[in-house]
Amino acid sequence: MKLLNLAWVFALLSILAVGGGTAILPEMQHMTVTHFGWLSEKQFRDIYSIGQVAPGPNMLMVMLIGYKLSGWAGALVVGGAFFLPDCVLTLFVNRVWVHFAKSPWRSSIQRGLAPVAIGLMAAGTWSIIRLAVFNAAGAAIALGVFAILLWRHVNPALLIMAGGIFYIIAMHLL
Repeated sequence: MKLLNLAWVFALLSILAVGGGTAILPEMQHMTVTHFGWLSEKQFRDIYSIGQVAPGPNMLMVMLIGYKLSGWAGALVVGGAFFLPDCVLTLFVNRVWVHFAKSPWRSSIQRGLAPVAIGLMAAGTWSIIRLAVFNAAGAAIALGVFAILLWRHVNPALLIMAGGIFYIIAMHLL
C-alpha cells in the first residue's frame, strides 16, 4: 500500500512540475512531511541538500525519498512515477506544440504560462528559504550568495562550499 501511495503522490507531483523541480518543492514538502508524515523537516532538508550537491539532475532526490521510505523498491517506484509521466506528457505536448507552430494561440499560451512558471519557481524558492535559513548567519549567507550571483557569474558549488565554511566558522565564534 505504501508503494502505491508513493507512486500516486510522485506521479501527481511530476505532472505539476511546470516550472521545473523547484516549482513543486512546497507541495512535495507538504505531502511527504505534513500530510503523510513520511519524513521530518530535517530529513526533507537533508535529502534536498544531497540532491543539490550530487552530480546529475537535482530532482533525483525523489529517489532518495523513495529509498528512505521503502528501500530499493521505493526508489524504483518513485523514480518511475516521478519521471515517466512527465516524459510522456512532454513528448505529447511537444508534438502538438510543433504542429501548431504558426497558430496565434501558441504564443498566447506561452506568454500566459510564463508567469505561472515564475510563480511556481518563486514559491519553491520561498520553501527552500524556509527550510534552509533558520538563523541570522544562514540569512546573511543566503543574502550574500544572492548578491554575488546577481553581480557575477560564479559557480554555485563554490558558493555553497564557501557558505558552508563561513557558517561553520560563524557558529564556532558565536
